[in-house]
Amino acid sequence: MHRALKWLLVGLFISTLSACGYNDFQTRDEGSKAAWSEVVNQYQRRADLVPNLVKVAQGYASQERETFEAVTRARAAATGIQITPEVLNDPEALKKFQQIQGDLSSALSRLLVVTENYPQLKADAGFRDLQSQLEGTENRIAVARQRYIKSVEDYNVLARSFPTNLTARMMGYNVKPVFTVDNEKAISNAPAINFGK
Repeated sequence: MHRALKWLLVGLFISTLSACGYNDFQTRDEGSKAAWSEVVNQYQRRADLVPNLVKVAQGYASQERETFEAVTRARAAATGIQITPEVLNDPEALKKFQQIQGDLSSALSRLLVVTENYPQLKADAGFRDLQSQLEGTENRIAVARQRYIKSVEDYNVLARSFPTNLTARMMGYNVKPVFTVDNEKAISNAPAINFGK
Protein backbone atom coordinates (compact mmCIF):
# COMPACT_ATOMS: atom_id res chain seq x y z
CA MET A 1 0.00 0.00 0.00
CA HIS A 2 2.80 2.36 0.94
CA ARG A 3 4.63 1.58 -2.29
CA ALA A 4 1.51 2.17 -4.40
CA LEU A 5 1.02 5.56 -2.74
CA LYS A 6 4.64 6.47 -3.51
CA TRP A 7 4.22 5.66 -7.22
CA LEU A 8 0.94 7.53 -7.27
CA LEU A 9 2.67 10.64 -5.91
CA VAL A 10 5.50 10.29 -8.43
CA GLY A 11 2.96 10.02 -11.26
CA LEU A 12 1.08 13.03 -9.94
CA PHE A 13 4.31 15.02 -9.71
CA ILE A 14 5.27 14.15 -13.30
CA SER A 15 1.85 15.11 -14.61
CA THR A 16 2.12 18.41 -12.73
CA LEU A 17 5.46 19.14 -14.39
CA SER A 18 3.93 18.48 -17.78
CA ALA A 19 0.91 20.70 -17.09
CA CYS A 20 3.03 23.62 -15.89
CA GLY A 21 5.03 23.74 -19.11
CA TYR A 22 8.25 22.30 -17.76
CA ASN A 23 8.60 19.85 -20.63
CA ASP A 24 7.77 22.58 -23.14
CA PHE A 25 10.62 24.68 -21.72
CA GLN A 26 12.99 21.75 -22.10
CA THR A 27 11.91 21.18 -25.69
CA ARG A 28 12.10 24.81 -26.77
CA ASP A 29 15.32 25.52 -24.90
CA GLU A 30 17.00 22.62 -26.68
CA GLY A 31 15.40 23.71 -29.96
CA SER A 32 16.84 27.20 -29.69
CA LYS A 33 20.28 25.81 -28.82
CA ALA A 34 20.17 23.52 -31.83
CA ALA A 35 19.08 26.39 -34.07
CA TRP A 36 21.96 28.52 -32.79
CA SER A 37 24.39 25.66 -33.40
CA GLU A 38 23.31 25.69 -37.04
CA VAL A 39 23.97 29.47 -37.20
CA VAL A 40 27.46 28.92 -35.80
CA ASN A 41 27.98 26.00 -38.19
CA GLN A 42 27.23 28.22 -41.17
CA TYR A 43 29.50 30.98 -39.85
CA GLN A 44 32.27 28.40 -39.52
CA ARG A 45 31.68 27.24 -43.10
CA ARG A 46 32.09 30.82 -44.27
CA ALA A 47 35.24 31.29 -42.19
CA ASP A 48 36.69 28.12 -43.72
CA LEU A 49 35.99 29.37 -47.24
CA VAL A 50 37.53 32.81 -46.74
CA PRO A 51 41.21 31.76 -46.88
CA ASN A 52 40.61 30.13 -50.27
CA LEU A 53 38.83 33.20 -51.57
CA VAL A 54 41.61 35.48 -50.37
CA LYS A 55 44.35 33.27 -51.79
CA VAL A 56 42.82 33.16 -55.26
CA ALA A 57 42.04 36.89 -55.35
CA GLN A 58 45.43 37.84 -53.94
CA GLY A 59 47.20 36.20 -56.84
CA TYR A 60 45.54 38.58 -59.27
CA ALA A 61 45.38 41.74 -57.21
CA SER A 62 48.50 41.74 -55.08
CA GLN A 63 48.54 45.53 -54.69
CA GLU A 64 45.25 45.49 -52.76
CA ARG A 65 47.10 44.48 -49.61
CA GLU A 66 44.97 46.54 -47.24
CA THR A 67 41.76 44.78 -48.27
CA PHE A 68 43.29 41.33 -47.94
CA GLU A 69 44.70 42.15 -44.52
CA ALA A 70 41.28 43.43 -43.38
CA VAL A 71 39.64 40.19 -44.52
CA THR A 72 42.30 38.09 -42.80
CA ARG A 73 41.96 40.04 -39.54
CA ALA A 74 38.15 39.80 -39.60
CA ARG A 75 38.31 36.07 -40.31
CA ALA A 76 40.77 35.52 -37.45
CA ALA A 77 38.50 37.45 -35.06
CA ALA A 78 35.45 35.49 -36.22
CA THR A 79 37.10 32.14 -35.60
CA GLY A 80 38.75 33.27 -32.34
CA ILE A 81 35.56 33.71 -30.32
CA GLN A 82 34.10 30.68 -28.56
CA ILE A 83 30.32 30.41 -28.54
CA THR A 84 28.82 28.14 -25.93
CA PRO A 85 25.13 27.55 -25.14
CA GLU A 86 25.58 29.74 -22.04
CA VAL A 87 26.55 32.70 -24.24
CA LEU A 88 23.06 32.59 -25.76
CA ASN A 89 21.68 33.84 -22.46
CA ASP A 90 24.24 36.68 -22.26
CA PRO A 91 23.04 39.64 -24.38
CA GLU A 92 26.45 41.37 -24.33
CA ALA A 93 28.37 38.29 -25.47
CA LEU A 94 25.81 37.62 -28.20
CA LYS A 95 26.07 41.23 -29.37
CA LYS A 96 29.87 40.99 -29.52
CA PHE A 97 29.65 37.79 -31.58
CA GLN A 98 27.20 39.41 -34.01
CA GLN A 99 29.47 42.44 -34.37
CA ILE A 100 32.46 40.26 -35.24
CA GLN A 101 30.45 38.39 -37.86
CA GLY A 102 29.26 41.73 -39.25
CA ASP A 103 32.88 42.89 -39.56
CA LEU A 104 33.70 39.75 -41.56
CA SER A 105 30.72 40.34 -43.85
CA SER A 106 31.87 43.92 -44.42
CA ALA A 107 35.44 42.85 -45.20
CA LEU A 108 34.20 40.23 -47.66
CA SER A 109 32.05 42.84 -49.38
CA ARG A 110 35.11 45.05 -49.87
CA LEU A 111 37.01 42.07 -51.26
CA LEU A 112 34.28 41.37 -53.79
CA VAL A 113 34.34 45.03 -54.86
CA VAL A 114 38.09 44.80 -55.41
CA THR A 115 37.59 41.86 -57.75
CA GLU A 116 35.44 44.04 -60.00
CA ASN A 117 38.64 45.87 -60.96
CA TYR A 118 40.39 42.71 -62.16
CA PRO A 119 38.81 41.20 -65.29
CA GLN A 120 41.18 38.20 -65.24
CA LEU A 121 39.97 37.34 -61.75
CA LYS A 122 36.32 37.54 -62.70
CA ALA A 123 37.02 35.14 -65.56
CA ASP A 124 38.87 32.64 -63.36
CA ALA A 125 36.75 29.50 -62.83
CA GLY A 126 38.21 28.84 -59.39
CA PHE A 127 37.29 32.29 -58.18
CA ARG A 128 33.81 32.06 -59.65
CA ASP A 129 33.27 28.75 -57.84
CA LEU A 130 34.41 30.23 -54.55
CA GLN A 131 32.28 33.30 -55.04
CA SER A 132 29.28 31.08 -55.76
CA GLN A 133 29.95 29.01 -52.63
CA LEU A 134 30.30 32.17 -50.58
CA GLU A 135 26.97 33.42 -51.88
CA GLY A 136 25.37 30.07 -51.00
CA THR A 137 26.91 30.24 -47.54
CA GLU A 138 25.49 33.71 -46.95
CA ASN A 139 22.06 32.38 -47.90
CA ARG A 140 22.46 29.43 -45.53
CA ILE A 141 23.46 31.81 -42.74
CA ALA A 142 20.36 33.89 -43.38
CA VAL A 143 18.11 30.80 -43.23
CA ALA A 144 19.82 29.51 -40.08
CA ARG A 145 19.43 32.90 -38.39
CA GLN A 146 15.76 33.00 -39.39
CA ARG A 147 15.19 29.58 -37.79
CA TYR A 148 17.05 30.67 -34.66
CA ILE A 149 14.95 33.83 -34.38
CA LYS A 150 11.77 31.74 -34.66
CA SER A 151 12.92 29.25 -32.03
CA VAL A 152 13.78 32.06 -29.59
CA GLU A 153 10.40 33.64 -30.27
CA ASP A 154 8.62 30.37 -29.38
CA TYR A 155 10.70 30.02 -26.22
CA ASN A 156 10.15 33.62 -25.13
CA VAL A 157 6.39 33.45 -25.72
CA LEU A 158 6.28 30.42 -23.43
CA ALA A 159 8.45 32.17 -20.82
CA ARG A 160 6.23 35.26 -20.80
CA SER A 161 2.75 33.65 -21.05
CA PHE A 162 0.57 32.79 -18.09
CA PRO A 163 0.71 30.31 -16.32
CA THR A 164 3.99 29.04 -17.78
CA ASN A 165 5.70 32.29 -16.76
CA LEU A 166 5.34 31.07 -13.16
CA THR A 167 7.27 27.92 -14.07
CA ALA A 168 9.87 30.04 -15.85
CA ARG A 169 10.42 32.10 -12.71
CA MET A 170 10.60 29.06 -10.44
CA MET A 171 12.97 27.13 -12.71
CA GLY A 172 15.12 30.06 -13.84
CA TYR A 173 14.09 30.06 -17.52
CA ASN A 174 14.77 33.67 -18.40
CA VAL A 175 13.76 35.36 -21.63
CA LYS A 176 16.51 34.84 -24.25
CA PRO A 177 18.09 37.75 -26.13
CA VAL A 178 16.90 37.97 -29.72
CA PHE A 179 19.13 38.23 -32.76
CA THR A 180 19.51 41.79 -33.97
CA VAL A 181 21.90 44.00 -35.92
CA ASP A 182 23.76 47.12 -34.81
CA ASN A 183 22.82 49.28 -37.77
CA GLU A 184 19.10 48.49 -37.84
CA LYS A 185 18.12 52.06 -38.73
CA ALA A 186 20.69 52.39 -41.51
CA ILE A 187 19.79 49.16 -43.27
CA SER A 188 16.06 49.95 -43.22
CA ASN A 189 16.72 52.44 -46.06
CA ALA A 190 16.97 51.07 -49.59
CA PRO A 191 20.51 51.37 -50.99
CA ALA A 192 21.02 54.03 -53.66
CA ILE A 193 21.95 52.57 -57.06
CA ASN A 194 23.59 54.81 -59.61
CA PHE A 195 24.88 53.28 -62.85
CA GLY A 196 26.05 56.68 -64.08
CA LYS A 197 29.15 56.77 -61.87
